[in-house]
Amino acid sequence: MALYFYPFIIFLLTALFFDGRFGRIPNWLTVSGAVLGLLFHVVLNGINGLIFSVIGLAAGFVLMLILYLFKAIGAGDVKLFGAIGAFSGIEFTLYGIMYSVIYAGLIGLVLLILRRDFFRRMLGVFYKILELKSSSTKEEVLEEYKKKEALTFPFMYAVIPGMITTYYYVIL
Repeated sequence: MALYFYPFIIFLLTALFFDGRFGRIPNWLTVSGAVLGLLFHVVLNGINGLIFSVIGLAAGFVLMLILYLFKAIGAGDVKLFGAIGAFSGIEFTLYGIMYSVIYAGLIGLVLLILRRDFFRRMLGVFYKILELKSSSTKEEVLEEYKKKEALTFPFMYAVIPGMITTYYYVIL
């Protein structure tokens, strides 16, 4: 295991604690994680390490920013993946995003099924689509639906298995 993975694991577990307990990932954690990742690679590999780390940081941040703009994740998750990129580089980060999103979808599906309202929600979506087609105030209908029907969970619940899967397939 590469030396930088030990502080990386501590970083991820700390983010899991804060996201699971408080529903947010603090800025001091994401910023210090990004700085630590950058410093680690600069010290180990000089300018090549800096380039490796900055490209990873940018990739993680920008891709997750797109999901944030669609309101799929919170701002803390955007900064988290920037820090993940600073620690692990672009390849690990891209695979980590992919696996985390897959796990998030699976967790969301399981939550819907366990709450036994999957079919009610799907019927609600169908009715909202019909309402949108006939309504002149589409924005109001969508905003009302988003506020009432949101099913959320801490994204870190998907990130941890996503990172483990990424480590297994990319590193090992």
